[in-house]
Amino acid sequence: MFESKQYLYASSSEALQQLKEKGYELDFNLLQNRILDHPQDFKIIYIFRYEGESSPEDSSTVYGIECLSSEERGVFVMGNPAYDISNASNLLYMLEIEGRGYNKRGIVA
Repeated sequence: MFESKQYLYASSSEALQQLKEKGYELDFNLLQNRILDHPQDFKIIYIFRYEGESSPEDSSTVYGIECLSSEERGVFVMGNPAYDISNASNLLYMLEIEGRGYNKRGIVA
């Protein structure tokens, strides 16, 4: 069963600091091709969501990600999902869904 590790923080920088203290130091935004090329090697461990008070456009998500093959830990920061259409962002959504036990059809596996 999926253990929810989703948190709301006052800012993305606060979430990044928390993850850094836990050893999540790589910036997967700069290494997103690794995630795209080998998605089966990655697992989302933490999800931090930040929602701006004045505008939904200010929202962001910080993912704490582990590479299963190398045991590396890092972060991926995604802006507002409505405006972020990168392939890596779409893939992270799929990893998040699969981590909750759902398959691509939305059925619990």
